[in-house]
Amino acid sequence: QVRLLESGGGLVQAGGSLKLSCLASGRMLPSDTMGWFRQAPGKDRELVGHIRWNDDSPYVTDSVKDRFAISKDNAKNTVYLEMNRLKPEDTATYYCGCKRSYRPQYDDWGQGTQVTVSS
Repeated sequence: QVRLLESGGGLVQAGGSLKLSCLASGRMLPSDTMGWFRQAPGKDRELVGHIRWNDDSPYVTDSVKDRFAISKDNAKNTVYLEMNRLKPEDTATYYCGCKRSYRPQYDDWGQGTQVTVSS
């Protein structure tokens, strides 16, 4: 089992920036995928983007790719979500997830970190 711990959330004004971190521990494979998701009140959890430990080409969903970036530090077992030019509609709980290379879905999740963007 992979354990995930998100941090870095908070309250920020519209136009501001935040950088979220996801520290992963446990036995992981280089081909495992680390994903960032978010869930706003009353809405389904949605994918923000993902990256594999052995790949330096992250994917970020079209709706935020001009403002958000995903990166990683393999030595620190940490994945980052850098969010710029934040908007009130970015307000959500942000989750880090791990999809094992041999599984079709994300099985391991962090507890989430709250991001609130004020207008």
